[in-house]
Amino acid sequence: MTLPVAVIGAGPYGLSTAAHLKARAVPTRVFGSPMVSWQEHMPAGMLLKSTPPASNIDAPQPGHTLFDFCQDVGERRFESDWDAIPVETFAQYGLWFQRRLVPGLERERVVSVERREGGGGFELKLDSGEQFAARAVVVATGLSGLARLPAELAAAVPDGPSASGPVSHSSQHSDLSVFAGKDVVVVGAGQSALESAVLLAESGAASVRVVARRKGAVRFGAAPDGQSPLKPDTPFGRAWSLYAFSYHADGFRHLPAPTRQYLVRRVLGPLGAWWLRERFVGRVLVTEGKRIVAARVESGRPVLTLSGEGDTTGTGAQSELHADHVIAATGYRVDVAAMDFLGPGLRTRLAVSAGGPRLGPGYRSSVPGLFFTGLPAAASYGPVMRFVCGTEYASPRLARAVAAL
Repeated sequence: MTLPVAVIGAGPYGLSTAAHLKARAVPTRVFGSPMVSWQEHMPAGMLLKSTPPASNIDAPQPGHTLFDFCQDVGERRFESDWDAIPVETFAQYGLWFQRRLVPGLERERVVSVERREGGGGFELKLDSGEQFAARAVVVATGLSGLARLPAELAAAVPDGPSASGPVSHSSQHSDLSVFAGKDVVVVGAGQSALESAVLLAESGAASVRVVARRKGAVRFGAAPDGQSPLKPDTPFGRAWSLYAFSYHADGFRHLPAPTRQYLVRRVLGPLGAWWLRERFVGRVLVTEGKRIVAARVESGRPVLTLSGEGDTTGTGAQSELHADHVIAATGYRVDVAAMDFLGPGLRTRLAVSAGGPRLGPGYRSSVPGLFFTGLPAAASYGPVMRFVCGTEYASPRLARAVAAL
């Protein structure tokens, strides 16, 4: 009997990988709640920073782009670089993609993956109690469990961040209108931080302040007509470096590890979308060049102690910032240790780089038969793996490698 391949995760990368495996007639079981991050961990009213051409989930056959979805359901067609896509529309597109190409999706959670005793492949256990064997496993769990909270904020909430507590992570919110009439501080300077701040202000928050540790960190990209036509076009804009990262991601694996880590952090790093500037200026207060050196909770309200950008010891001039709530829009950090569904035997055998799995050709990990795609692959394949358009590069290559086992 041919054992199936297990795909863990049902976001864009998991669905795209599964569609490519099925097109190759590879027996596949896919697990997870489809598009859950987009439906439950992003606030209502948010718009995608990516353009329509960069927001397609890659499929092995034509007819499954965002434009195709809009035509099929009678939705407004998003096709120009000037169009901003509502997160609700993108989530519905993902569900439409799943119904058409991955109809056998199993809405169950994989609770453990271990190597099979005395044979090849893996033993998986589901939260339903079912156990089964798989010849290969593809981890496509996206952002799940990887939210990063600065240590200073974490120390103020020993029970962890929560949407209803004094400190939360941006991924814990689907409705920011609950902060109407409140003073809210948003920590971070990326699109998530800046757009969350705007949505808070538009939802009636009494005051909204963005705190960023670098001076000049709060900035916005250029509109489509402000980019040089002499540079190659990419899903992220016109630039030679972006062209290399988008279409030659295999070459990224061969760079020295410190270089890869630097590029993953800095390329396509924190930057607000061009269309957000007008909604932001005049509505959101900004504190730049200040780092949080301590945080505490007094009478249920968070208090941040701030110090100057160059003061790494926290002994210089300090100030305090009081709020009703603090949202940490501080991104995500890949950490194999946080993927607790992978058994300890697997995790100890995984070669790791910058907290994530070190991957070879075809998105193979150091454990034969174990593959990673999406955000966990960024340390090996570059920053394009943090975005939906990376499915076009990753999914056909990964499916080809799995089919060859």
